[in-house]
Formats: sequence, C-alpha cells, structure tokens
Amino acid sequence: MTDFTIASFNVKNLIGPDKEYYRFQTYTPHEYAWKEDWMADQLLTMDADIVGFQEIFEEDALRAVISETNDRANSLNSATIPDKSSRYHRKVIFRKLEVTPYDEAAIVFAPNAADTSEPGQRRPGLAILSRFGFVGTPESIQDLPEPLDIPFQPLRGQEGDEAGFFRISRLSRPILKVRIPVGERVITVFNCHLKSKLGEHIKTAGQEFAPEEDLTQYDPVGRALGSLRSALRRMAEAWVLRAEIVSELEAGNPVMVMGDFNDGEHAVSSEIIAGEVPFKNYAWMLRHDAKAKNDRYSDEENTQIREDVERVRLHSAEKLFVRKSLRDMVYTSAFGGVFESIDQLYLSRHFHPDYAARIGEMDYFSVFNDHITDGSHPEAPYNKLASDHGQILAHMKLF
Repeated sequence: MTDFTIASFNVKNLIGPDKEYYRFQTYTPHEYAWKEDWMADQLLTMDADIVGFQEIFEEDALRAVISETNDRANSLNSATIPDKSSRYHRKVIFRKLEVTPYDEAAIVFAPNAADTSEPGQRRPGLAILSRFGFVGTPESIQDLPEPLDIPFQPLRGQEGDEAGFFRISRLSRPILKVRIPVGERVITVFNCHLKSKLGEHIKTAGQEFAPEEDLTQYDPVGRALGSLRSALRRMAEAWVLRAEIVSELEAGNPVMVMGDFNDGEHAVSSEIIAGEVPFKNYAWMLRHDAKAKNDRYSDEENTQIREDVERVRLHSAEKLFVRKSLRDMVYTSAFGGVFESIDQLYLSRHFHPDYAARIGEMDYFSVFNDHITDGSHPEAPYNKLASDHGQILAHMKLF
C-alpha cells in the first residue's frame, strides 16, 4: 500500500520584486520577501507529495520559494527528529513529525503562451511539483491545433436561418498534463486555471479603454455581456480539458484533475469537466429513436449506458470528503460575503470508494483557508500578499 498527498495551490501572482505584472502592480523587495516567506510556510505545513500551482509568472520565483521551503524543512527536522544515537528514535511520533524536503523533487513550469514579458501586461502560467518525478514529457495545452468552433442549432421554426457559432483558438491559460509514477501505478494529473468571472469588454481601434470599464458611465447591459463572454470562454476551456480527460480514461489511465476552476462544483463548467451524472434507470426513458410511446431502452441497454457514463465520470474529492466526514462546509474563496469552493480536485472512479475495481481511495481532505478574508468587509481587510485562495490537500492511498 502506498500513501501520498496531492494539493492545489493558487498562489496569487507570484513574480520577483520590482516587476510590474499587471498595470501598476508590483511587489517591493520587502513585500516579495513577505510573500515568499508565507508561501514557504504554507508548503511546509501542507507537506504535499504533488502540488499544482496556479498564477506563476516566473519559474525562478517559484524555485526560490521551494528552496526556502527545503531550508526550513531541513532545519525543522534537525531540531525535532532524533538521530540514531537516541534510544527513542524509532518511536512512531517522530515519523509523523518529519517533513520531507523537495530536494529531489521534479518541477515543470508551463508559461502562458500570451505572456510577452511586457511590464504591466504579463500573463500567468502553471506548475506542478512532484516528489515522484514524471513519466514521459509533460504537456502544455493552450494554443489549439485547429480553432474550436461551437455551432448553435437554429431554433424550431428557423431552420433556414444562420444560428452562428462561438470560436476559440487559444485558452486563457495553459492546461498542464503530466504522468506521475506513484507506487506501482502511473496517474495522469491535470492542472488547470480556467477563465475568471471577470468580464471581457472589447476595446475597439483608437479607444484607450472599453466603454464598459468606465464605471462613472455605468453600463449594466454591456457589463453583463462581458460576463457572458467570460462564461462562454470558461465553458469552452472546460470542454477542451474534458476531451483530454476522456482520452486518458478511454486508455484505461487513472486521472486526477486539480486547479482553479473559477466556478463551484455545480456550475456548468465544472459539470462539463466531471461528466454527466447517470440517470437512475434508462429503461424508464423514451428511446432516442422512439416510434411509439412505449419504445424505451431495454434492461441490457440500461446497464450498458450506465457503464458508459460512469467509466468516464470524475468525482469531487471535496464532495467525497463531505459525505465521509459529515462536514457541511468547505470553502477556498470569499468575496462579497460569498464563501465558496472554486479550487477543485476531481478523481476518476479508480479512487471512488463505491467502485469495486478501485485502485485506491481518499482517506482525508484538508483545506488551508485561515488566511482567507472577505475584501468587501471593512472589519476584515484583505491581505494582498497572501493568496486570495485556500489550498486543498487530499490524503490518498493506493492498494
């Protein structure tokens, strides 16, 4: 049996000091030192074997954080773990207290294809840190080989009309796909950061800014259209990720998907990634090719359909934990008085406790959210140097 942990960590804009990442936004050397200190402490506390990072602008800054984490881990172990000369060094408690540094771990960074390094116009990428290393070459998915056209069907009575389509040729941020050897298994891990809910407003030629961005001339309808654009992009990115997931599942590979979905578990984008929930009994359902009112799927077809749906479905680690622990609230984000989970970890049925052929399962699910404050509340001002996301950590075991 092999125990391991996997975590997702949106770090909120990691970049070196005195570098303008977004317009007028930089860290002073002291602010950067504080952020590096905080991140190293979080990594040390989580002590995760696999970590997926979001909002990484520079690989060097992340490596500096990991180096600081290693120094702290080695210092902590020296201070708390007895050497073999101590007669009690074999006690179990010291195995539990020991922290494993990332000295031998592998890291892969996926820069954003839209990042030109222009100050104030930077775009963040992703990274994965693995104590187990990687199998094969990690893959970054962002620029699509062919544009994705999503056509719309004409409404009834408008069959001859052009219904239009939505096109996407580049994801807002890369999807990082790696294969990680754990024990005697190889697990395909995806790390993603889908398009945010921040509205997309269009600036035409000659305009300094989009009209909807001028809040002194507030345009509620225009801003709603910006939100629609963001939602369309986020759901299209979710579909691209879903296609990659299904390809891995069809090949028989166990899959874990983590990252900042920028949506809750029940949002359409999250449901696209996870896949459909199977109907309880398709033998009750009218067939797709029904010629009469009693043309329904057979019991054999019901079994086949349910299996076809279940084998490519993912399951929320958070939801599995809530069911197991009877805990009723987990959150990784707070804004405007709304506390919700937008950082997710999804597992293929290879890790589901109800699946007879499972290869492992989750023992526990941790959320590190003590630093989360709601920026809209004056009594709890938001600390811009810590992350605005909680970290999630799943404790897994392979059989």
